[in-house]
Amino acid sequence: MNQEYSYTTQYTLDKSHFSECFDESAVVDNSIKAYRKAIIFAVVGTALMLTNINGYASWFLIALSALEALSVKFRKPWWLMRQMISKAANNEVTLTINESGISNDSFYVQGTILWNDITEFTETKQGFLLKQAKGVSYLSKRSLDETAIQFVKDKAASKALN
Repeated sequence: MNQEYSYTTQYTLDKSHFSECFDESAVVDNSIKAYRKAIIFAVVGTALMLTNINGYASWFLIALSALEALSVKFRKPWWLMRQMISKAANNEVTLTINESGISNDSFYVQGTILWNDITEFTETKQGFLLKQAKGVSYLSKRSLDETAIQFVKDKAASKALN
């Protein structure tokens, strides 16, 4: 008798979870290209100030350029702050991994990732990046037991063979 695998656990969407998600999934770009919008806002704001067309608009654009530059420089704290003020923060999530896919269920968010919808698996130090057509999701290993981790790895290996 072949019994289907199913694993269910709960975890909290706290600051440490969000920090791990950012560290494992975000691509940090510190080049000048990342500051492009800030530079454009500053140049347009300065041009408006030099032409004396609208002083308020020019100072607004200069302030906006500074805010944009700070959001690039401090990308992780900026992102963490936005996550922590969201309504999903500090709520319990029920994670279920089974033969059909990965489901998460909380008071505010319900979602399912089917194994067939995943186009690419990447194992990181602390979890898995699951690439789909609509984006990339992160699955942390810290809420999984060894059997669940091995099950996800087996699904990734079988997906790679197809």
